[in-house]
Amino acid sequence: MQRASGADRVFRVPYGHEELEFMLQPWFDVDVLESGTAPPITDLPGAAVAALRRPRGSPSLAQLARERVAARRDATAVIAVTDLTRACPDDVLVPPLLDELNAGGIPDERITVIVAVGLHRATTDAEKREKLGRAVDRVDVVDSNGRDPAALVDLGPIPPYGVPGSTQRIVKDADLVVATGIVEPHQYAGYSGGRKTVAIGCCGEPVITATHGMRFLEDPGVRLAKIEGNPFHETITEIARRAGLRFCLNVVTDDRERVVAVAAGAPDDVLRDLVDVAARLYTRPIARQYDIVIAGVGKPKDVNLYQASRAATYLRFAPTPVVREGGAIIIAAQLDEGAGEGAGEQRFFAALERAESPAAVVEAARRHFEGGEQRAVMVALTLQHCLVIVAASEAPEIVRLAKLRAAVDVEEALDIAYEHIGRPTRASVLLVPHALHTLPVVQPPVVA
Repeated sequence: MQRASGADRVFRVPYGHEELEFMLQPWFDVDVLESGTAPPITDLPGAAVAALRRPRGSPSLAQLARERVAARRDATAVIAVTDLTRACPDDVLVPPLLDELNAGGIPDERITVIVAVGLHRATTDAEKREKLGRAVDRVDVVDSNGRDPAALVDLGPIPPYGVPGSTQRIVKDADLVVATGIVEPHQYAGYSGGRKTVAIGCCGEPVITATHGMRFLEDPGVRLAKIEGNPFHETITEIARRAGLRFCLNVVTDDRERVVAVAAGAPDDVLRDLVDVAARLYTRPIARQYDIVIAGVGKPKDVNLYQASRAATYLRFAPTPVVREGGAIIIAAQLDEGAGEGAGEQRFFAALERAESPAAVVEAARRHFEGGEQRAVMVALTLQHCLVIVAASEAPEIVRLAKLRAAVDVEEALDIAYEHIGRPTRASVLLVPHALHTLPVVQPPVVA
């Protein structure tokens, strides 16, 4: 935690691929909270190969491939990767996975990479190349399609809540399923990672509707950075298992998207090891709640309001809300795709736009819910707690229609927030430059 001095009132937050600079007035008492630090991996290709040679809780990927080829000579493999809203370095991770599969007897022509888009928009050919590099020249690359029943296979009801499990037919039909992913705090899964890449990114729409509906959102076990006793985590772990996921190559990144840890092997073992790393990196103690919190996002998450709004909901649904009730959260976000272009993003926006109030958003979701609207519910619940202002966006009208306040820059957002909290003589401000990589946890000082 850094306390800003009176002489140093100029600050910066990520914005797109650059930064926004702003000043704070002297009546704001400012603390700056950064995520933890860890040495970045300087040779990621080498580290990925080394991780594949020392898999956690599993035979090597090459050995798994050999076993499949021994059972069926023309065995196939699928590698599930995240979409462009996740900064997973798949251009580096996928080639050594292909090499391992080749070494085990599965050639490139029997390998497919599936971009796990869930209910987000499809990726273009250029985006696939941006995401995967030269791997697109080696193997077939396709998007998942959760809205086409013909593309799906039923996996049966999934405990503990009986979610109607499904996955892409191309995934279920593969003899070997592999996934990449980033292990970082996630609003529902506790932490994301390879199992979520398959279970949610490659599932059918009914899975997303069920797992992101009110039954899960209101379950006290479904919490940010919580794995144990989390029914969402348990559900997606079982969906991924039934879909055939057997091997993951996952990473942890710092707040500059640099990889600081990489692990390969059995999905549960990889997740457990990298959650330990991620928790040490992301979880940061603070001594109190604040009047105002300024949240930085940056690419790829500030591409649309659906993704950027996570900054506000993560701060609201931290173990203790980081901003006090009646306070304000300021998000600096570019929003060059507005609300977002996928089905989930459009439902999110429509749910906020058509409702009369934040409370009405929540009540409507209890009566009828579709995948994507969960983000609207989380935003609505946050709005019932505090004001949310989006600063410097390219889509201010979208922001307003979604019942958030729009500001031309961070300074105007601070003026709005200051007015909202009643213009006190002093106001406490927490600046979290990388709000999706930093989990502030209120830990008041112990009084002797």
